[in-house]
Amino acid sequence: MEDISNAVARRITLAAQGFADPRPGTAPNRKHLAKVLDRVRLFQLDSVNVAVRAHYMPLFSRLGAYPMELLEDAAWSDSARKPRMLVEYWAHVASLIPVEDWPLLGQRRRRWVSRSHGDPALLADILAVVKQEGPLGAGAIEDRLGGPSSPRPKGGWWNRSAVKSACERLFDIGELSVATRRGFERMYDLTERVLPPDVLARHVPDDEANRRLTLAAAQAFGIATEPDLRDYYRLRPEDSRAAVASLVDEGLLAPVTVQGWRLPAYRYTGARVPRRVSARALLCPFDPLVWRRERTEALFDFHYRIEIYTPEPKRIYGYYVFPFLLDEAIVARVDVKADRAAGVLRVPGAFAEPGVDSGRVVVELAAELRLMAEWLGLSGVVVGNRGDLATALRVACR
Repeated sequence: MEDISNAVARRITLAAQGFADPRPGTAPNRKHLAKVLDRVRLFQLDSVNVAVRAHYMPLFSRLGAYPMELLEDAAWSDSARKPRMLVEYWAHVASLIPVEDWPLLGQRRRRWVSRSHGDPALLADILAVVKQEGPLGAGAIEDRLGGPSSPRPKGGWWNRSAVKSACERLFDIGELSVATRRGFERMYDLTERVLPPDVLARHVPDDEANRRLTLAAAQAFGIATEPDLRDYYRLRPEDSRAAVASLVDEGLLAPVTVQGWRLPAYRYTGARVPRRVSARALLCPFDPLVWRRERTEALFDFHYRIEIYTPEPKRIYGYYVFPFLLDEAIVARVDVKADRAAGVLRVPGAFAEPGVDSGRVVVELAAELRLMAEWLGLSGVVVGNRGDLATALRVACR
């Protein structure tokens, strides 16, 4: 069994995640989006909008400033010239996934069917309304059904929470999909009108689906433990272990040991092993590079917890903290907030990791923060007082 140093494992991972590639020299386009998607496989959705919603950030971390419409058009519009590339479904958690990956999650939809039940009449009424009127949000559907808040009762007296729950159930079982979004509100349509017929008709046996999802996770990570691979698509342990064993038998995964890792690991045999990585990126808390905290600690010696739900007096670093990747290490933590009313990107706190070259970190971090502010349409960066990097960063960001 091959023995790999943690430094090599980091380089394998960073290359697999796209951080060993230079950012485009021209404005990013759908080809660049497709290349990132081919590496990371999905973008996690999250409603927190303190800095920028989570699904936008992984592209910025890898491509630099790009037009957000690039992702929005790929996920929430469809035309002959620009077919839909992404669709929403449960993957890691609620995520944007490639349209062609929809059949791989059929077993998940079947499990939802078997274990949850809704009011059949309400489900049928919702499907009838959406079929007749096209994409609608849960509130608009409730109005059409004539609930208590509707001025024109038209049918069953469903309340808003019941309609919303029923829409989510229809989404879970695959009867409804998200055709587009208005703000961050889901606009539901019949799945048959969101996805191509050939994708909907494709059936993938459960064992093969688990194998392909595990392989996608292995390609996205480059090197990982079995629990790491399992977590990427939240597979069941028995399904993940069987898929890993199958991929080892096929020669697509090689069992390895990584120095300092508690569990055995598996290296995707097609993974690149760059001699060095020169990267610079702010990582949102839901970036696939850092979303599994145990892996982040093993790989980067970086203990990371999001503190959104921690009472303010007990927070150590801040409300919405971004790890800062520089070359092959996570070198700092940055509390970031987009103050849209004032038109600035606020950094209430910035903290260096032990042993880093703080002078270089400040220069590179300031450049990345200025780029992020420009990308978000903000006029500049305002640095607060918290953290050992704050004073120097404030000067560098002027």
